[in-house]
Amino acid sequence: MAETVASRLSATGTANALELRGVSRLFGALAALTDVTMTVRPGERRAVLGSNGAGKTTLFNCITGDFPPSAGTIRLFGEDVTDFPPHERIRRGLRRTYQISLLFAGLTVLDNVTLACRGVSRGRFSLWRPRRSDPLLTAAQDLVEAVHLTAARDTLVANLSYGQQRQLEIALALAGAPRFVLFDEPAAGLSPTERRELIEILTGLPDHIGYMIIEHDMDVALRVAESVTMMHNGAIFKEGTPAEIEDDEEVQQLYLGGAHGGH
Repeated sequence: MAETVASRLSATGTANALELRGVSRLFGALAALTDVTMTVRPGERRAVLGSNGAGKTTLFNCITGDFPPSAGTIRLFGEDVTDFPPHERIRRGLRRTYQISLLFAGLTVLDNVTLACRGVSRGRFSLWRPRRSDPLLTAAQDLVEAVHLTAARDTLVANLSYGQQRQLEIALALAGAPRFVLFDEPAAGLSPTERRELIEILTGLPDHIGYMIIEHDMDVALRVAESVTMMHNGAIFKEGTPAEIEDDEEVQQLYLGGAHGGH
């Protein structure tokens, strides 16, 4: 798995993982995004913060191709993907988690991850159950371990706790050696213990996997990111390191006053 990623990365040279230039998104007369420009380096971990309605989820939808931008360009590892459908962006190494679970409740943890690995492999249309020596099964077991679910490997998803289901969603997003992952509020609804586990999982990911995380819990976001983009009313309000954002007076007035860790 690591060799595949390394070869992909060397093939892309020094291109940025993600480049947005003047991205806007209109819904009728409503501007959900206005002239968003940002650059994310390969392997960078970026948090996107802001109150409800700031444009965070619309930004993710534009990056994934679920809602193409009304204006502007999106480049993924140097390639213009502005007009690409979601599956073409997935083929180029982009993954995403969603706020709503997309899991097979009647299958085990390992079966869910194995299906996800097969879904982004060349043999995705095969109906044969993988053998023990199958590389896909080995990759799936590695992912289950990476998200701290080894003990629940053979548990049906329907019997997992809510926090374990969110951990499983991260494993599914990591299937197929992605190069960049969008995490959509992974800490939502988690207990303090589960949030600590989430921080361990995200900070323990291989260095070559960059990600962008939308998170209302600022404590989680600032611990798993090396750079932060603050959004307000569909536009970028501030950018900086976690320490710079946390200490910024304008950020505190806009976001921390009554919104720290909440909605």
